[in-house]
Formats: sequence, structure tokens, C-alpha cells
Amino acid sequence: MGDDSTRNRVWTLPNLLSMLRLAGVPLFLWLVLGPEADLLALGVLMLSGITDFLDGYLARKLGQTSVLGQVLDPVADRLYILAVVIGLALRDIIPWWAALSLPLRDLLLWGLVPLLRTRGYSALPVHFLGKAATFNLLYAFPLLLLGDGEGTVATLAEVFGWAFALWGIGLYWWAGILYAWQVRTLLRTTERRQAGHDA
Repeated sequence: MGDDSTRNRVWTLPNLLSMLRLAGVPLFLWLVLGPEADLLALGVLMLSGITDFLDGYLARKLGQTSVLGQVLDPVADRLYILAVVIGLALRDIIPWWAALSLPLRDLLLWGLVPLLRTRGYSALPVHFLGKAATFNLLYAFPLLLLGDGEGTVATLAEVFGWAFALWGIGLYWWAGILYAWQVRTLLRTTERRQAGHDA
């Protein structure tokens, strides 16, 4: 089937953009923690945001959605969020409770995956709240980085950055709670999959 061959392709334009985003993760961390080149780090984050939009848009427009792309895109989002919170916490721009709250939520959700697999699922559909949370966080962190300075622009960036950050963290956890509730419902309403039974 042509559709299957497209879904299994690796070297598509959207996938290359996702790989480019992934390559930017260590570059961002080095810029923030090494030379503290904040403007260049902001440029990397902006490029990440642009490629994040483009890879999804092009995948749909060119008919190049793929299994790898469906994995790479959320992985790149999670790694960027993790890299940014670690970088900002080590620079004392954000407190450690804020930095640890995000990976802790992901860790709890990863713990639900073995339960899903007992019902024949590897994951559940991404909830729109999760997308809204990621959107808020991807705006928050560049603003907080820009707010690490003096002057009116830095002050405004910090205020708006924290507004986005608090909304983002709240929505991130709310989406996680809804996801956990979906898993609970699935476990109660779906029969356990028999090992070695392929129907």
C-alpha cells in the first residue's frame, strides 16, 4: 500500500525539520550555560517554534505524515521544555520547584504506559489541554530568559513570562490528570489483553 510506505518513510521534509529541532536542544543548553549568549539562545528557541509549526503544517500539506514524525514531534517538545527548565533553573532564573514540576508530571505519565499496554494500547491521543500547556510554556521560557536583565523591556518580559509559565504549568498538570483519568477509565472498561493472543 502506498499509504503504508509513506507512513514508514524516514527522510521526509517534516522529519528533517524535527531532527533539526532536536539538534538545537544541546546547542540551546550550551548557549545558556556556557557563554550565556542569551540572544543567540532566544534565536534557537524561536527557530524551534518556527520548525515546530512547519513540520506539522508540511506533513499535512505534502501528505508526509509518518510514524517517526508522530514520535519525533512530541519528543522534541518534551526535550526542549526539559532543556529550558534545567538551563533556567541552573541560571537561577526560575525556582527549582517550577523546573522539577514539569519532568515529574511526565515521569508519572510514563509510569502509566505499562498499564495501557495490558489493554493493547501504547498511548492515548494527545489532549488539546496538553497542546495549550506546551504553547504557553514555549512562550513563557523565552520571555523569562529575556527578563533576566535590567530595564523596562526585561521587567515586562519577566511579568508576561511568569503569566505564561504559571498558566502553562497549571494546564500541563491538568492535562496529565485528565490523561490519568482516561487510563483509569480504560482499565475499568476494557478487558485485559491476553499475552500471546493475536486476534
